[in-house]
Amino acid sequence: MSSIYTGGCLCGDIRYSAEVNDSVMSGHCQCKDCQRSTGSARSTFCLFPEQQFALTQGELSSYTVTAKSGKTVTRQFCGNCGSPILSGGEGMPGMALVKAGSFDDSSWIKPSMLFWQSTAPAWGEVGDDVACMETNP
Repeated sequence: MSSIYTGGCLCGDIRYSAEVNDSVMSGHCQCKDCQRSTGSARSTFCLFPEQQFALTQGELSSYTVTAKSGKTVTRQFCGNCGSPILSGGEGMPGMALVKAGSFDDSSWIKPSMLFWQSTAPAWGEVGDDVACMETNP
């Protein structure tokens, strides 16, 4: 069974919809790039096949970096207010990582994994119910 959830940026220029079903995984990433791109201890995301995500208003700006794996990661955000919306890259072709905080209603999101525990700041702890990995799987 699927549900459609909507989201967008802080200023309202960007709007999207995403089809959510039982196979959607959500998690946290605490790599240094995610820390810098969010200004926080981690980026919390939901992983979707690209075809389940649709930009319905606006145009995303993007920034591409080379990750520690040597593969590129592209982060997409509102060019006006800077709100992070989406990430993707060579390491997960065909997949979209939608930033959990950008959903209008994020109450359904239950992160089950944490990536890059090895670079987590001391002040960025998560609960014991979240499986932690030292790096990407």
